[in-house]
Order: sequence, then structure tokens, then C-alpha cells
Amino acid sequence: MPPKSLNRRQFLQRSLGAAAGLGALASIGRVHAAPPPPPGERITMGAIGLGAMGEADMAAFLHMPPVQMVALCDVDAQRARAALNTVNEYYGERTWSGRYAGCHVYHDYRELLAREDLDAVVIALPDHWHALATVHAARAGKDIYGEKPLSLTIEQGRIMSDEVRRHGCVFQTGSQQRSDRLFRFACELVRNGRIGRLHNMRLGLPTAPVGEVVQPQPVPEHFDYDFWLGPAPWAPYHERRCHWDFRWIFDYSGGQVTDWGAHHCDIAQWGKGTELTGPVKVEPVAWERPRDGLWDVFTHYRFICTYDDGVTMDVSDGYPNGVRFEGDAGWVFVTRGAIEAEPAALLDEPIGPGEIQLYQSDDHRADFLRSVRTREEPIAPIEVAHRSITIAHLGNIAMLTGRTIQWDPDAERIVGDEEAQRLCSRAMREPWRL
Repeated sequence: MPPKSLNRRQFLQRSLGAAAGLGALASIGRVHAAPPPPPGERITMGAIGLGAMGEADMAAFLHMPPVQMVALCDVDAQRARAALNTVNEYYGERTWSGRYAGCHVYHDYRELLAREDLDAVVIALPDHWHALATVHAARAGKDIYGEKPLSLTIEQGRIMSDEVRRHGCVFQTGSQQRSDRLFRFACELVRNGRIGRLHNMRLGLPTAPVGEVVQPQPVPEHFDYDFWLGPAPWAPYHERRCHWDFRWIFDYSGGQVTDWGAHHCDIAQWGKGTELTGPVKVEPVAWERPRDGLWDVFTHYRFICTYDDGVTMDVSDGYPNGVRFEGDAGWVFVTRGAIEAEPAALLDEPIGPGEIQLYQSDDHRADFLRSVRTREEPIAPIEVAHRSITIAHLGNIAMLTGRTIQWDPDAERIVGDEEAQRLCSRAMREPWRL
């Protein structure tokens, strides 16, 4: 943590002196380097969570010229060390000595957020940590690139969005399909009436795996398991509970319904033009959930959402992965790397200058950095992400209760079913609280 007596410029000179050729690091001797971006253009970043997605985000931002990666955080010391080596090797290759030691590792993300020299953070933690880390980062005045799904619960998403707005932070959700030209084009076709009147959206998500019955394991010395659990209920350690596999356990995530649902519900809302609202009814149709074993999210599922204009959103693991918009004059299906339509000639029709042209981003992370500079809203702002993931949460709630959910998107409450409404929030294990 930087000494409080140092101002931002002084601290940057000390901690980033190796890369900038501004000073000497006592442990390695004097280092010379090519000039960094001017201070007014440099964006100092920290990475909180260094698992599969966190490491990918950190490495991507590391290679973007405006960014100086100065801080890393993970409760798994092995992952933190590996990420630190990546940063030091990258910056070291750009110094005359080939060495660098200006990035710092933290065990507690709150210490990282206390750094006054930090402009922005990327948060790539398990879902049950998203709300706390985002709220703390917003209160610390940091801009945030936050991985999806946005929240663990509907209530947490509402709090997160309100805090980001209250503190004037830029927040880009990692819903990178919005920065893909095929998804944008599909949504523009729908928004401009090329398939006629939209009546149904069919969303295909992956199925979730079935876990085995396991026995508790000793916690590895390099891993702070209690901190990893954080606000979630205590449970005995097993390696398949943590890191990538956390998403198959309701205590920490919502399965593929929220993991991929965050992506495809977002695109469906974008194409329909309902990014700041949602459906009014969510009906469970079919669902299957493990009876035993470590993992407990839905493995197979189908639920149908209905909007106040009668348009439906049919979500299932039984459909091809992607989003299919169906209208009375045709359809368009989009997935990663492919787009199809009927009539096929729709794909050859350009969107004209007088038609609806959606926000264009061709690089999701670069769009975040642009917003950090300009203070303009990015392509995947937090309120839009909250409204999209709310649909996935409602799908899980409908299947958990086995009942049709009546939803008021203005009040953001389930109508006439207090048991289902209670599932919109969760208690946090002490001492954690929002």
C-alpha cells in the first residue's frame, strides 16, 4: 500500500520507476527503458482474481499500451506468483536490463483498492464475490472491468448498479459478445424490422456437468480457503468446489443458466430493445438437478419468459448454442463465429444511415479504456448487465420453486409469492456485508 504522505505522481515514480526509467530498484540495480505513455494517458490497473478468466483479462490489458499493471490480488498464492511472473517478464523485456519488479501482489483486495495511484481494476472473482468487490471498488473511486455474470442475486445486482452510479465510476461488464460484429448486426436486423414483428427469442445454453460424491480434502498451504468462501456458507474443502468448478454450486453461482445466460440474455435484450427492463412472467417448463454429489445447479432446463407486449424468450439447454430471433417475416440466428437468417438475403442487406445503428465496439477491453478516458458510458454498462442477469436469476428461481413467477420489472419484485421473492437475495456469512 502506498505511503499516505506520497502524492500520486511521487508514488508512480517510485513504484513504476523500473519501467519508466525514472529511478533505481535497490534489489536489481538501475534499469533503463523506453519512455512510457505520458502520465496523462497512462491508466494504472490492478487485477483482482487471477483464475482462468482473470489471468486472461490481466494478460490482455497488460499488452494494451495505455495500461500499466501495478497490482495483483488472489487468495491462491500460486496463481498470484504466476501472474506476477507474467507481468514482470513482460515489462522486463522492455527494459535495458531485462528485469522488472514494479508490480505488487496483495492477499486482501481491500489493500489493493486502498492504493491512491490506482485508476482501474479488473474483477474476475467467483460470482459470490462480485458484489462485495464491486461495491468496495466503487467506493474507492476505481473504474471497473467486471466479469460476468454480474451478480449472485437480483438484490446484489441492484446494489452494485446503484453504487457504481452513485460514485460516478465507469463499469464495463465482460459481456464481450456486444463487441462482436455478428451479434451487433443480428440485433440491428431485428431492431430495424428486417424479420418483421418479433414474436419469440430462442436462447440455447450449454448443459451443466454432474458432479460426483466426494470426501473432504486438506486445504493446500498456498490457498486461503476461508477467504475464498468469504460471504458464502462454510463448507468442507474439496478442489472441485473451487476455482473453475465453483459455477456448478448454487452457493457460489447459478450454473450455465447464469454463466452463459449472462451472454445470451444480454444479446436478446439488446435485439429486442428492452435493455433497461425485462419480462413480466417466467414459467418453468422442464428442469433436472443432481440428487447428490458436490454440484447442485440445474443440468438440464427450460423456462419461458413473457414480456408485456407478448414477445416470449424461450431458454433451454436443448437448443443450439446462440440466440434465434423469430419474427412474422423471417428469423435470424447468431452464435459465436456464425450468423444465419431466413430469408438468407437479409445477411446481404446493409444497415442504412437513417436506420437504428447500435453502439459499435470491436474490442471490448479497449472500449473500457476509452470510457475511462472520456467518462462516457461503455458498451456493456452495469445497469444493462443487471437487467440481463436478472432474467437468468428469475429462471433459476422459477425452477427452484417449480412455479410460474410474476415479475414487476419496474419495482424489481416478484408479485404474489413471498417464498420466491426471498430467493432474490441471500444472507452473507459474517463478518461480510454490503
